[in-house]
Amino acid sequence: MKRVAIIGAGPSGMAQLRAFQSAQSKGIEIPEMVCFEKQADWGGQWNYTWHTGLDKHGEQVHSSMYRYLWSNGPKECLEFADYTFDEHFGRPIGSYPPRAVLWDYIKGRVEKADVRKYVRFNSAVRHVEFHPDSKQFSVTVHNHVTDEMYTETFDFVVVASGHFSTPKIPEYEGFGSFGGRILHAHDFRDALEFKGRNVLLVGSSYSAEDIGSQCYKYGAKQIISCYRSSPMGYHWPENWSERPQLLRVDQTHAYFADGSSAEIDAIILCTGYLHSFPFMSESLRLKTDNILYPLHLYQGVVWEANPQLFYLGMQDQWYSFNMFDAQAWYARDVMLGKIALPSFAEMQADTQAWHEEEKTLQDAAAMFKFQGDYIMRLIDQTDYPSFDIEAVRLTFLQWKKHKQENIMAFRDNTYRSLMTGTMATPHHTPWIDALDDSLEAYLQTEANLQQKAG
Repeated sequence: MKRVAIIGAGPSGMAQLRAFQSAQSKGIEIPEMVCFEKQADWGGQWNYTWHTGLDKHGEQVHSSMYRYLWSNGPKECLEFADYTFDEHFGRPIGSYPPRAVLWDYIKGRVEKADVRKYVRFNSAVRHVEFHPDSKQFSVTVHNHVTDEMYTETFDFVVVASGHFSTPKIPEYEGFGSFGGRILHAHDFRDALEFKGRNVLLVGSSYSAEDIGSQCYKYGAKQIISCYRSSPMGYHWPENWSERPQLLRVDQTHAYFADGSSAEIDAIILCTGYLHSFPFMSESLRLKTDNILYPLHLYQGVVWEANPQLFYLGMQDQWYSFNMFDAQAWYARDVMLGKIALPSFAEMQADTQAWHEEEKTLQDAAAMFKFQGDYIMRLIDQTDYPSFDIEAVRLTFLQWKKHKQENIMAFRDNTYRSLMTGTMATPHHTPWIDALDDSLEAYLQTEANLQQKAG
């Protein structure tokens, strides 16, 4: 029997497990699966931990999640085609659930599929190497429970470890003498830490947008975000300003390219992440920036130089869970021999064409369509349930419009499920006032709240 190693039990790895289980439920013989997960539970980024830096095993902390994080995009744009929010919760919920609610949802599908038995938790992959003579991979793993290293052999490897866990950290003049705290967004855990303080956000990414919004919501005195090329451009609250490029800092102040300066208490680096796979041997290691269509991956998934190796979820992401599904189903069918791959040269040419098309994209609307077209290309080749990708794109456009209208209230909008047609219900509390992000608090109804108040 063939064997497949899946590295990581986050959303991509969970999708790969579900893809194989789906085939098995239809009577198809599948390879022996082993999923290696260095954390004690699955969920990847969605598995929140208070730890920063290193965990109790000395492993780099994977999750960049923080307390009070709510989805920054509509849940209707990431809904699984084979496991809906209606099925999981049994009733409509809001369109922007907090982390705990989404984690509960993604766990629900794989628990229903009964695939946890394939995961070896507390198991960190140390090295992956391909052996041309046997046409197999050796995978060396550290079991943190027994503190033992061991090596096993596999016919296929799926890298599903994500690319939002190794921070990209810039250097600025004066960082060494700054008197406050400097941290990367990866280590941000609780906005209450910055209540009453002047916070500088370096970067104009989604991290800066959301962490700044969290700091505002939980009482930061002043927020400054600085940008390299262009500002985020939303209608920010009065105590939030945008400045051009940071030049330097001293013990108490930051100095910007427009000649202005500001007193600051803390600096949060919202400067992105690196694609980092130190456990992969050099010839198998993906090296790319965070773009929509990386080179060297045929159909965004297959390692062209060795089509027994697959990378899931390595793109910059407008779509997420449903894109991971499309990729996992495609990778599964390649491994099962249901999809024949073209020659190396043909794979390279196909990838290059998509890569070049990405360079022509001028705005978010074009990017939504580009990635949506990519997903449908994958789905059309497998038995993954199809869905209305154009309707998802239109929902993304509504989302962008609502953010432009009110960046602090866009999460109060609701959308219709593209899988079931169910209209989301407004959350019982506006996002700006919803200070409890627990699953229990979120799922309370208006009636429950009134009863408690009474």
